[in-house]
Amino acid sequence: MSPAGTELMIEAQGLCKYYGQFAAIDNVSFSIPAGQVTAFLGPNGAGKSTTMKILTGFLSATKGTARIGGFDVYRDRIAAAQLIGYLPENGPLYLEMTPKALLNYLGGARDLSGAHLRERLNYVAERCSLTQVWGKAIGKLSRGYRQRVGMAQALLHDPRILILDEPTAGLDPNQVHEVRELIRDLGKSKTILLSTHILQEVRAVANRVILVNEGRLVLDGTASDLGKNEEEMEARFRQLTRRKVA
Repeated sequence: MSPAGTELMIEAQGLCKYYGQFAAIDNVSFSIPAGQVTAFLGPNGAGKSTTMKILTGFLSATKGTARIGGFDVYRDRIAAAQLIGYLPENGPLYLEMTPKALLNYLGGARDLSGAHLRERLNYVAERCSLTQVWGKAIGKLSRGYRQRVGMAQALLHDPRILILDEPTAGLDPNQVHEVRELIRDLGKSKTILLSTHILQEVRAVANRVILVNEGRLVLDGTASDLGKNEEEMEARFRQLTRRKVA
């Protein structure tokens, strides 16, 4: 699904992850070109988070190859990591720190400093609606605000690629709308892979859908390939993810 001549930013080639006899993912392959917003779907336990962790270098594959911007994630993890902004599901945060202090620390870890770091801090504080809680301990923030802090750290170094695991989890309807608008805007200049189980979100932000079930890829197409409306999408989703009876 990559137009000829388009740079591939995310590549999964035959990815497998085994835990003993259990296959968390089995021969998952896809490629995502620059500038595409791709929704990564599947029921709980389908292998979405495992795949994302392999793509970001947080987990090693049993078999297969993951590339980010042409860099092999296993062999050139630092080069690949410089291109990625990653929001993990329920990502860990230092609860005693404020958003400002945490992001300032993470900016330093990303080799940002001086005026450039201040510019990026101001940018993420505004774009992620954190200004009102900028100096408040993260441990005292709501789940929604903590999710915004996670999104801010993913955006801080202005990466070319965003890998977002359930980016609207824990947000209220207004916050969900803001995040979707942000993803749509970022999709004009960045490559985005986002995991979600909300089909309305797929129609709202994505121009491509990858669906996995029981560790295997079962659909790679557009949102309309899943259905013309939310009702059709739900029916098709259930059909493709129905558990196999032994």
